[in-house]
Amino acid sequence: MSTPTTPAPALQVLVWGENRHEQVEPHVAALYPDGMHATIADGIREHLGDGALVRTTTLDAPEHGLTEEVLATTDVLVWWGHAAHGEVADAVVDRVHQHVLAGMGLLVLHSGHWSKIFGRLMGTSCTLRWRSEQDRELVWTVDPTHPIAQGVPNPIVIDQQEMYGETFDIPTPDELVFISSFSGGEVFRSGCTFRRGHGRIFFFSPGDQDYPVYHHHDVRRVIANGVTWARTVRPERAVPTLLRYETGDFYRGHGYPGAIADADG
Repeated sequence: MSTPTTPAPALQVLVWGENRHEQVEPHVAALYPDGMHATIADGIREHLGDGALVRTTTLDAPEHGLTEEVLATTDVLVWWGHAAHGEVADAVVDRVHQHVLAGMGLLVLHSGHWSKIFGRLMGTSCTLRWRSEQDRELVWTVDPTHPIAQGVPNPIVIDQQEMYGETFDIPTPDELVFISSFSGGEVFRSGCTFRRGHGRIFFFSPGDQDYPVYHHHDVRRVIANGVTWARTVRPERAVPTLLRYETGDFYRGHGYPGAIADADG
């Protein structure tokens, strides 16, 4: 007789949206009447079903909805921002940064390349070429074995999109999953993964506010795949730490508060 197994707990996902364009631009509100964050969250639910508990929050929530208690119960944070990167409090960025290093997954979408948190994690300017002319984007899979690329056509065809092009000032990705081409001849590394500390990061560029990209079935599938991939396999969340060991002691590290604090040790 087989032993019953305990089902894995639902993936805890938080979709963070700036939610500014939807409030002041009627054409954006028409595309995303409940906000882009709500549409992105619906896409994740559509593909992950009961396997994920998906919540949303926005810039204008207290502490941007990213309190210590919220982050501690979030497996993967999905980030969309554009017009108000500077309004994100540095203290909140510090908090999110520590949780990523400790193992929280992070998806950064489209203009989130210029968010404070992505810049902090990349250590570069994260600048790129761009033009918004209702371009056609082809998203080409360059790593068909990667979990994020499963179940999507090659290429994904997006009829209306903002152009992002190289050079994209980021560190060399740990994995390049997608590249995009545009009708002007430009190319762009549109799907990249990184690891920082214990955290997994996926940057995915399709999704300008002026176009219905987050209603696109294949884009929604990629984001859902990315959320699943970004979940840590570690049993608990902890920032990597430096430990001091005695000679011959290979297993039990001692806490190390720092060179000055530990001067007598």
